[in-house]
Amino acid sequence: MRVLVVGAGGVGDAVARIAARRDFFELMVLADYDVARAEAAVAAAVAAGGGDRFAAARVDASEAASVADLVRAHGITHVLNAVDPRFVMNVFTGAFEAGADYLDMAMSLSHPHPERPYAETGVKLGDEQFAQAAEWERAGRLALVGMGVEPGLSDVFARYASDHLFSRIDELGTRDGANLVVRNEAGEEIFAPSFSIWTTIEECLNPPVVFEKERGWYTTPPFSEPEVFDFPEGIGPVECVNVEHEEVLLMPRFLDAERVTFKYGLGDEFIGVLKTLHALGLDRTEPVRVKGVEVSPRDVVAAVLPDPATIGPRMTGKTCAGLWVTGTGKDGAPRRTYLYHVVDNETSMREFGAQCVVWQTAINPVVALELLATGVWTGTGVLGPEAFDAVPFLELLAAPAPSGYASAWGMEDR
Repeated sequence: MRVLVVGAGGVGDAVARIAARRDFFELMVLADYDVARAEAAVAAAVAAGGGDRFAAARVDASEAASVADLVRAHGITHVLNAVDPRFVMNVFTGAFEAGADYLDMAMSLSHPHPERPYAETGVKLGDEQFAQAAEWERAGRLALVGMGVEPGLSDVFARYASDHLFSRIDELGTRDGANLVVRNEAGEEIFAPSFSIWTTIEECLNPPVVFEKERGWYTTPPFSEPEVFDFPEGIGPVECVNVEHEEVLLMPRFLDAERVTFKYGLGDEFIGVLKTLHALGLDRTEPVRVKGVEVSPRDVVAAVLPDPATIGPRMTGKTCAGLWVTGTGKDGAPRRTYLYHVVDNETSMREFGAQCVVWQTAINPVVALELLATGVWTGTGVLGPEAFDAVPFLELLAAPAPSGYASAWGMEDR
């Protein structure tokens, strides 16, 4: 296996640090528009024990041809997309044109319904990719989409619950929460999102999507249906709200459930900031002219906030990704189960030098790549994680090192 990672930011860098300890691949090329950032990620991977299997390159993710050229130049077999979702289709297309398989952690962008954005779906997340499924299948190529943590691990949990825990599923509800705090040099708590603000704005201000079997996919206003969810391992109760997310579009394609939702524990401060950005037009992606320079307001917001890849040393707390499943168990009795994965920032920083949110995202595509490299997972077309047996993934994720990734997941019946 020869892997091209497009994007050497926080997640791409963490992918390299994690993969450095595994032996399932021959080459991993870290590519970024800023080649110095790719070189830094390679240096970190080499320092982590990766040897000479890593290389740096420059790529323009806005051009499919740039991706395809790198695939051909390095004999790449698998492309892992680690850039923000606006570049998904370029990387997806470049991989296909050059004959490589493809993985990502966020799917092609949605476009709200032009007349009823808070009631009906327009173009849904991933629609552009699934529209090409037949072409990928005919070519014998695999595009494994939504293979991060959420989407990704949450979808693996859904397949596991469907196969092993439930005979009927009323709801597959992804619930994400944390108790993370970031402080400045003076020790004062500051506003510093732990993940790409560009992506977070996209997720949180777009109309959330909900799936119901009798109704199909529909949308609601942002931050709808608030609920307090009690997260495990000391995180505690966090208010969660509906957010647009890939799980709601992926799970119903592959699994049988009456209802599918995604709720994110944002907190009052974060919701307030997002509402203010929207009110001021700073969430817009269309360029505006400022003193003769064309600039996207959302890019400006991202530029002035701390880089999520750099805040790890100043962050404390834990992050939890998980799936709340309700329905009927295999024994015919009512069942309510939360499957989850918690990462402590202190642990991920100490062991990998990566803050917990990007590390938790990055570990899952590396596990998936290993399962593909060893032939445990196989497939063609455009598929989500639900299309594959969950047990080998969860076993490899949790198994002690060096055979596994030593990252335990949990399950609570409530």
